[in-house]
Amino acid sequence: MPETPVIFSTHSLHPDVSEELGQLGTLKVASAPTPEAILAESVGANIIVVRAPIPAEIIAREQGLMATVRHGAGLDMIPMEDCTNAGVMVTNVRGANAVTVAEHAIWSAMSLLRKNPMVTRDLHAGGWEHGRRHSPTGREISGRTLGILGFGNIGTALSGMAQNGFGMSVISHTRSPDKLPETVEAVSLTELLERSDILVLSCPLTDETRGLIDATAIGSMKPGAILVNVARGPVVVENALIEALQSGHLGGAAIDVFNQQPLPIDHPLMTLGNVVLTPHMAGITEESMLRLGQKVTEITAQILAGDTPDNLCNPEALPAFKARFPAP
Repeated sequence: MPETPVIFSTHSLHPDVSEELGQLGTLKVASAPTPEAILAESVGANIIVVRAPIPAEIIAREQGLMATVRHGAGLDMIPMEDCTNAGVMVTNVRGANAVTVAEHAIWSAMSLLRKNPMVTRDLHAGGWEHGRRHSPTGREISGRTLGILGFGNIGTALSGMAQNGFGMSVISHTRSPDKLPETVEAVSLTELLERSDILVLSCPLTDETRGLIDATAIGSMKPGAILVNVARGPVVVENALIEALQSGHLGGAAIDVFNQQPLPIDHPLMTLGNVVLTPHMAGITEESMLRLGQKVTEITAQILAGDTPDNLCNPEALPAFKARFPAP
């Protein structure tokens, strides 16, 4: 194990977390969360804290790299195969921001149902009555059907809020329907699309989910339905979504993740009034950043102590890891 390990983070972290990681080694933070800066500034890293995509070149270059620790759950930012082949452990933090994301989904859906983006725009531009004219077409969230695609920690938090707070019916399409709570109905993808008043995407990005919500899928949704994407941008075919929003088939969309990030200022979604757009921040609050960072610190300490870390995502990397870093 390195005498003074270098811990490299792609982003700034919660101040308390930065202090704790600094006690475990030398903490370095990328000057910008870009591939160029991450590639250039991660030289000598033993641990990489991941909140932005990691170029595969780093895995091959850094012979002292022990692990990438995902500051979150999704692993699409990490070149998994490269890490496994090189004997680099990959870990993540599961569930620490589930409540945060669930709150975001509920808030953004309510905002769209009550036409808040258009009310705010027109109130600022044309005054009181101009904004107020949207009020008769606002809708309540209570009693509606919430559909959840992918039912993990976020789905669990979201279904509880929806049922206990708003008396909603909750249905879900998931790879593990047997693990759903008794209060959540397992349905096919077709039924999920057809029955949901509000459809929340909280599934991982995989070969199966990439482009899953295409023109056909969106066309089968209820007229006026709300789509909330807190998964990954490529799960949705963006052009199909834009067409459905422009035509009025969808009542609105809350999008936190996009095919291209950062979202260009001239992107067509920027021109629409029936959207809530956020810059990949559904899971980010002061509280969630602290919880995530505390778990990252705990996992980092485990690795540096020579222990197998919690939430190891590629256990097949262990033989090569142990050959590179033999126990004393």
